[in-house]
Amino acid sequence: MDTVISEEAILQDLVNSFQQCFGMKVLDAVPIRRGWLNLKWKLTTDAGAYLLKQYNRTRYRLYKPEELHLAFSAQTRLHRDGLPVPRPLTCQHRVLLESDGGERFMAMEYCQGLTIQPGRANLRQMYDLGRSTGRMHRLLNDGTLGGKGSPQFVPPSREDRLEHWKSMLRQAEECGKAPLLDDIELQLKATEEINEELFEIIETGWAHRDLWSDNLLFHEDRLSAILDFDRLNYDYPLLDAARAVMSCAFDDRLDVSLVSAFSEGYREEQTVDQGYLANSLQLLWYMESAWWIHADMDKHSAPPARFAKEMNWLANNYRSLRDLLGHL
Repeated sequence: MDTVISEEAILQDLVNSFQQCFGMKVLDAVPIRRGWLNLKWKLTTDAGAYLLKQYNRTRYRLYKPEELHLAFSAQTRLHRDGLPVPRPLTCQHRVLLESDGGERFMAMEYCQGLTIQPGRANLRQMYDLGRSTGRMHRLLNDGTLGGKGSPQFVPPSREDRLEHWKSMLRQAEECGKAPLLDDIELQLKATEEINEELFEIIETGWAHRDLWSDNLLFHEDRLSAILDFDRLNYDYPLLDAARAVMSCAFDDRLDVSLVSAFSEGYREEQTVDQGYLANSLQLLWYMESAWWIHADMDKHSAPPARFAKEMNWLANNYRSLRDLLGHL
């Protein structure tokens, strides 16, 4: 069992190691309250501002170190090639470091900018996000990271997913959570109509895999940073596009003008077939619906509740997505 260590003690340990590794004096540390379990601070040093990120010991067990190292390497290269990505700092050629107290951590340049409220991007922001996402995908899939592999998400068969939703219905009924039944039933009905062949035409490749509003910074009308590459892996790059669109262009309804602006920017960097976003949003729904719609969703905090709302809208509008976005 891990010993519980106070946040203040963790910070002091990390600051000591940061100063030893990078030769900078830390003048101030302000916590950044975003993300799950991992702790983050904005450090003001005698050499500028940096972000310090601690990897929570429990959450770190969910990572594969070799995949983290690959992600850091890709992030460094994307920064070098001009993408708005923070540059990781290295100490003795390593990005992921360990403090004297046994805390794993990394440091990177601090990026200026603000997150936007979900669904509240403007046209110019969406265009720049689309262009940057397309360029990121082009660079990640230029052969540097290797050839094809198996995607992280392997779509389950329709029969397996239908059984999943039927199980969720039983759990909700047994727990007396009648208000959740309609949401789960909605997912089941959409699953009955899924065309599994659709997923076979979406190309696999290297992707960010966590491209939502909390991991995007904007300065006025421009994207100033793509953050948090920890989940980077071989998957479906267009899931990044779908996730970014739902996070930034959906607010009770999907704003087609914002989606069009994203697509205009994306197509400047990537060649895609007509209807690619409708297909990608359907795949996003098929993957994420099982994450956010379940018998305990009444306990969701704000971000999961937002994701669940998105999944319900996608399930409810599954048939009309192609009419809505088929021209993109």
